[in-house]
Amino acid sequence: MRPALSEESPTRAVRVGRRSYPWGRLAAALAALAAAAVLAAGVGSVAIPPLDTVKMLAGRLPFMDISPSWDATFETILWELRLPRVALAGIVGAALAMSGATYQGLFRNPLADPYLIGAASGAGLGAVIVLATPAPEYVWGVSILPAAAFAGAVGATTAAYAVTRSSGGLPLSTLILAGVAIASLTSAVTTLIMIRSDPDLRPVLSWLMGGFASADWNDSVIVGLYLAPAAAVVMVYSRVLNVLQLDEEHARQLGVNVERAKLLLIAAASLATAAAVSFSGLIGFVGLIAPHAARMLWGADYRSLIPLAAVGGSAFLILADLAARTAVSPAELPVGIVTALCGAPFFLYLLRRRRSVV
Repeated sequence: MRPALSEESPTRAVRVGRRSYPWGRLAAALAALAAAAVLAAGVGSVAIPPLDTVKMLAGRLPFMDISPSWDATFETILWELRLPRVALAGIVGAALAMSGATYQGLFRNPLADPYLIGAASGAGLGAVIVLATPAPEYVWGVSILPAAAFAGAVGATTAAYAVTRSSGGLPLSTLILAGVAIASLTSAVTTLIMIRSDPDLRPVLSWLMGGFASADWNDSVIVGLYLAPAAAVVMVYSRVLNVLQLDEEHARQLGVNVERAKLLLIAAASLATAAAVSFSGLIGFVGLIAPHAARMLWGADYRSLIPLAAVGGSAFLILADLAARTAVSPAELPVGIVTALCGAPFFLYLLRRRRSVV
């Protein structure tokens, strides 16, 4: 049941909730995302004109009959190589941005990101166990790397939650500290495994920095299946996030079941993060940059901030992946390097801006 909020409250959160939804801004953001996807799908060692890309995409729609006027190899390159990569980058970017925005609202901390309570370190441990130990990487011809990374991310966040619950209630400050402790422990175990493994750690380092070189359509479908229910939960509770910007006691007075809201939001954001990193590796700063960019451009109403941040994160990661695979062509950079080069200066800007406000 959706938490009840008083329409009579004079709080900023409720006043924000009365504003009309910014459909025009969302449409503009989706148009920018589509342009980024078309650009990324067309650029590479074999250039595909944007008009041909649009025609090939439109030709797959129902009731659209477009006669091919392009090279036959373009279609193979587009559908078998580039679009699966663009799709996975877009879905992962949306998941990380949505989770980052949720954590920032829930913890009331503008510097929070999707890896705050241990998802990244847990995923890294799961991946390193597969890549740097005698554990089999394939079972019945299927890679278990994504499953191991997903299990590690979920396990780490679940452990942090369990530690917090043992102290009574769900105090967010305790959850952060528990997440830091779990992250330190899993990072230490990861480092120990790497030290005692094969000297060639390039596969491990490549995964830890993130990338989409092996993306296929099945990856996007699996991540999307996890992201859809998580996004639904976050959007249902987006209005509650507006109220939680005041304090928990005020939210309780407005009829919000705060403990349930915190549990569902943490579970949804952590699930989306775990699914994303299990197929992409550890890509930093997307969940930090996109929510802040959306907030600066379109305001702090979480009903619109979360979907706009998701669209922005999707476009940002698509373009970052494009830069990663073309900057040093024919070689390829890990996507995490590109996002770090963009995100680190932005992070420093946020710290400076936060200090000037204080």
